[in-house]
Amino acid sequence: MEGSQASSRGSRALAVRRHRLAQGLSLRELARRVGVSPATMSAIERGRTGLSVERLLAVAEALGVPASAFLAPTEQVGVPSVEPVPALPPDGAVPAARQVTDLGGAPPHDWRSYPPLPMDDVLAAAARAFVATGYHGASMRTVAQLAGMSVPGLYHHYPSKQDLLVRILELTMADLHWRLEAASAEGRTPEERLQLVVEALALFHVRRRDLAFIGASEMRSLEPRARRRIAGLRRDVQHRLDEHIEAVLGTRGRPMGLEARLLGRAVATMCTALAQWFRDDGPASAEVVASCYGQWALAMLGALPGTGRPVRGSG
Repeated sequence: MEGSQASSRGSRALAVRRHRLAQGLSLRELARRVGVSPATMSAIERGRTGLSVERLLAVAEALGVPASAFLAPTEQVGVPSVEPVPALPPDGAVPAARQVTDLGGAPPHDWRSYPPLPMDDVLAAAARAFVATGYHGASMRTVAQLAGMSVPGLYHHYPSKQDLLVRILELTMADLHWRLEAASAEGRTPEERLQLVVEALALFHVRRRDLAFIGASEMRSLEPRARRRIAGLRRDVQHRLDEHIEAVLGTRGRPMGLEARLLGRAVATMCTALAQWFRDDGPASAEVVASCYGQWALAMLGALPGTGRPVRGSG
């Protein structure tokens, strides 16, 4: 099946061709302006080759149009206006109420549904740039070009690139937190709650894999205060998962020592790794993979020995 990445690539390809023809340029001339071979430009226009951030900007400059002209509608969804990023509160977890309102209102009831996050154009552009080149490889000028605005205009709303990264990670963690809570509330037994929470965690790292990738790769880029805050939100997710595992073990009279903690880390790691390898055009859908992960988590837990020699260091 055609995935969202392929659809976006196709939309960009059509946009490049449309703007080239509107200006009466030959494919060879556009290739010359961009600095690539005609064969490469042809592959771009046919959707056979993706557009990196740098190349997208080069094509936009060659055609005299904003980089946002090549983004599919689903990639440009945002709130109507850009609000300044709020200052970070004192260290510590953010109240759940603020996490929800940060998403633009009450969250949807279905944690399996993934409409675009209410990111403004600047945050959406920053997320694309961070995924493509990394935080340190992306400049504020690049973000401004992708957002279709001036650099001074960008600084008016976001004082620094660090503010962009912090805000993206805040939105990411807020979105993940309410989904895990909603999934847990759907379960009737400890086993069901654990299975659903793992399913939600896996599905998130597929459906929001670009944001999950940023979260996994750019924690080191955060300044100390912001890093402590975001790290605390990430630990909250792990603690919730550990609590669900301990609840299941408690109903079975199993020990809640090192084995349980190791299982929690193993389950979390296999879910977060989905952002690195899952493909929309792969053999299984996101929902199938997430459901399997939930079942496998229970199977892993069921395989823990109830008696016998414990892992060294366990209670």
